[in-house]
This record gives sequence, structure tokens and C-alpha cells, in this order.
Amino acid sequence: MPADFPKVSIITINFNGTAVTAELLQSLEKITYPDIEVVVVDNSTKTPGHELSIRFPWIKYLETGENRGFAGGNNQGIELATGDYIFLLNNDTEVAPDFLEPLVARMQSDTTIGVVCPKILYFDEPDTIQFAGFLPINPITGRGFSIGYLEKDKGQYNEARPTSRAHGAAMMFSRAAMEKVGLMAELFFLYYEEMDYCERFKRAGYTIWYEPKSKIWHKESISTGKGSTLKTYYYGRNRLLYLRRNTFGFQRVLMYLYYFIIAVPKNLLGYLIKGDTAHLKAFWQGLAWNFSNGSADIHDKK
Repeated sequence: MPADFPKVSIITINFNGTAVTAELLQSLEKITYPDIEVVVVDNSTKTPGHELSIRFPWIKYLETGENRGFAGGNNQGIELATGDYIFLLNNDTEVAPDFLEPLVARMQSDTTIGVVCPKILYFDEPDTIQFAGFLPINPITGRGFSIGYLEKDKGQYNEARPTSRAHGAAMMFSRAAMEKVGLMAELFFLYYEEMDYCERFKRAGYTIWYEPKSKIWHKESISTGKGSTLKTYYYGRNRLLYLRRNTFGFQRVLMYLYYFIIAVPKNLLGYLIKGDTAHLKAFWQGLAWNFSNGSADIHDKK
């Protein structure tokens, strides 16, 4: 295989969504990049996707027997992967046939690039942008904004550029960078783990890039559902966990002041006003998790 086409390992997680995963695999069958392997990690707890390995015999299929979360499932896929580049791709996506070539070319253009992401559009509204890069996360508030979010794609974000972090739905990194940084932190389980991972890549000296010549389409929130208590729990838990792991010095003091004087009361009051006790409980339980897991507990898994 020519050096211009290093092997790419595409890893996707199936979680009780075999039909959606099959649609992704059908999409991947049409790609033009000549050297890939596809690893399907099955975290299903209801109906495992055994049929996937029969319908798509060219995949590597790994059934975990439990829900290991986004980080845990991807880590198992990474350990099974053999590619020079590793691409974490949500199962609720579909890709353009030529989506890999621009990503590989961008990675090969500069050895300091550790992670690269495509332009992400909404599947149901394929001319609408979900992701065209991210603005930096504020280390005090933990907030960051997606560039181009919900804008119609008119080519306004067609220039490749560094971005503050990757989008977890579709992120590719080099094996060389991953071997320096390590695997994803599994204590997040769901949400914010890719943001934490990106901070570790940056601390290791790598940059993160947005490459708009590559496009995918995302079927948002199929796995957990919009507005689910599961999402509320992990967002509440992991936003603070992320800040605890990635905010330092005096900024950490300001972060705690902002979080407990403004952010937490605002969220609790919002749920109380709505009478939404289910989400109130989920948010509080996520917050309480951080009280019972000290600094040693949150830094033991990198």
C-alpha cells in the first residue's frame, strides 16, 4: 500500500441500535479510501448486534457484554485497532464517500497535528451545520460554543484551521500521538470524555484541526434521547469533573466560585420552576458524585 494511504481504523460503538449501525456500515462500504478497517464495539444491553458481523463480514466485531460507555467502548476498539490513524465515529452518522482522504492529508501535512475533525452536518437537514470547529472552553464557566451551529452551509466555513477541541461524533488521531497521550479516561463514561482527551493531546504538544473538505451527517441524540435524565445526570456530573481535571491555579478557585454561586443554583432553580423533579434529581446526583470522588479518584485514570 502506498505511503500516501496509511491504514485508518474506524471505530464505532453499537448500543442497542443495530439498525442505525448497519446504516453507517452501508455508508462506509461506499468510501473511496483504499486502506481501512472497521471495528464495531457492541455495548448493547438489550439486543446485541450479532447480525452485523454476518451482514458485514469485513468488520471486526467485539461484543463487550455490558455498557462500557463511550470511553470504555472506544478504548476496547483502540486496543483492537491496527491502523496508523484511529477514527472514532458515532454509529448515528453517515459519511461522504471521499471523507477520509482530506483528513489523512491534513494529518500528514504536519506532525504536530494530533487530532482532526470533519465538518458535521445534520442528517435530517443536510445543509445545516452542527460543527465547524469550536471556540475555546472558558476555564471558569466550562462553557464553549460550536462555530457555525445551526447555520446553513453556504461555504462560510470552508477553510481548514486549528480548533480548540474535537467533536466526539467524529474525531481522528494518529497512533503516534495516542501512544504518548494514552487511552480515554473511562471515569467519564458518557459526555465530556472527548473534551478531556483533547486537553491531554494539547498538553502533550499537539494541535487539533477542523478540516471542512471532509463531511459527515449526524443523526443527533439517537442513543440517549433528547432531554433524557441520563443525559442530565452525566452532563451535570462530567461538566464539573472536566473542570476539576483541566482547570489549574487561581482559575480553579474562580471556577468553583462561579460553579457553586451561579451555575448550580441556576440549574436547580430552573428545574424547580418547571416542577421537573426527575431532572432535578438527576442533576443533583451528578453533582453529588463529585463530592464523593476526590482529587486522587479523578486523576487515577488518564
